[in-house]
Parts: sequence; C-alpha cells; structure tokens
Amino acid sequence: MKPMIMGIVNLTSDSFYKNSRFTSDKELIEKVEGMIRDGMDIIDIGAFSSRPGAKIVSEMEEWDRLQEGLKLIRREFPGLYVSVDTFRSGIAKKSIDEGADIINDISGGDADDGMFDVITKSGIPYILMHMKGTSETMQTLTKYENLLLELIQFFEKRVKKLYQMGHNDIIIDPGIGFSKTIDQNYEILKNLDYFKVLKLPLLVGVSRKSLIYKKFGTTPDEALNGTSVLNTFAVRNGASILRVHDVKEAREVVELANLVTN
Repeated sequence: MKPMIMGIVNLTSDSFYKNSRFTSDKELIEKVEGMIRDGMDIIDIGAFSSRPGAKIVSEMEEWDRLQEGLKLIRREFPGLYVSVDTFRSGIAKKSIDEGADIINDISGGDADDGMFDVITKSGIPYILMHMKGTSETMQTLTKYENLLLELIQFFEKRVKKLYQMGHNDIIIDPGIGFSKTIDQNYEILKNLDYFKVLKLPLLVGVSRKSLIYKKFGTTPDEALNGTSVLNTFAVRNGASILRVHDVKEAREVVELANLVTN
C-alpha cells in the first residue's frame, strides 16, 4: 500500500512556516482545493502552535481558532479525511462532534488524562506522538540514556493501555523535532525499521523542520528540497503517512519511490 499524504493547515499566526497559516475563509478553501488537486489524502488542521518555544494558549482560544475552520472544511469538502491536531481531550471531543475523522495528539496522551477516554469512546484513529514537556520546554528535555529504546518503551506503554481500554486504531509518530536534538532526529530517521516491532502504521513529519534548514544555515522557506530527500528515505523505510506542507512534491516522492521499489 502506498504511503498516504497528510497536508498541514495551521489556523494560527504562530506556525513556524508562514505558508501553512490562513486568515480568511476564501484563502483556506482555495488552499485546501489546491492540496486535494495535488494528491492530499488527509488534511491535518490545528489551532495551537507546537513550534519550539511557542506560547501556551487557553483551551477556549484554541477552540475559537479551530471551530470555524473545521466546520468550513467539513461543509466544503465532505469526503475529505480530516485530522485535528490537539492534545486536549475537550478539543478532541468537540472536534469529533463536528466531524473530525482522526485525532493527532503531539503529547501521546501525556498532556491530558482524558484523551484516551475520548478516543476510546469515539473509536476513531488516533495518532500517538512522542514528545517530552511542552512546546515551551521540550527543547530543554533532550537527554536520553538510549533514545530508540526509550521511544519504544513510551509507545509500548501507551499502546498497551489503549488496547486494554478497547481501542486498536493507532498510528505512531516518533516526533521528529519534538524534544530531540538535530542529531537525535537523524538517529530516529536512520532507524525507522526499529519501530516495526510495534506492528502499527508509522507517521513521519520532517516537513521544512530545523533538522533540515539548520544544517545549511537557511530557513524553512528554503527547506523543500531537503524535505523531499528525507521523505524519500522515510518512504523507503516504512513510513505509512507523510505529514507535509507541500503536497505535490510529497506525492511525487511517493509515486517515484513506488516505481523504484515495486
């Protein structure tokens, strides 16, 4: 099965990459239409910036930013798979009630004890990501005795709990760029096969992140080529979903990698 493409839409002005931000209904609709034409399978929308150092916003503010965009996308694109990027169970519950198909939780259930209950009751797919701390503190929490082993233990503990609660539709995300140094991010990418022991779909999100542009002393605007390189590597090594800002280029990666490997 070919990897799926998840396109990123941020309903906040605080995203690290300006071209994923939207400020009007017309702009949002046009962008989503373009992403669908380019081959997007899933749209991932969020209203809470998780870039390193981002300020924490209240749950009310997050929902105020999110709800109209979610309703608009659900109304204009009823057949589109919609993922909501949130670590708050209250936002997850409201989003599911508004038609969200997937919840993408950067905290892996750590930030809100109610998240697993919401997910289990809904039965919808859940993206379980690894990170430590919050957006404000995560880049101070990069010490690991054994990075890969600690990630596997993190996932095993939470997956086991979800299984015990009766929820089986789980996607794992190693959390590239979240409480990891640049070298640790590359260690994860070099060892994606390691995560096959979990026997779950794997999401990889490297799009325009600092592990690319900081290597070259550039900016997110100049990180598309590096993103495609790393996405190609991820596809070749077991990624089931690529989370990206640039759908057309990611679709080309998937199609060309499929021709080479099959």
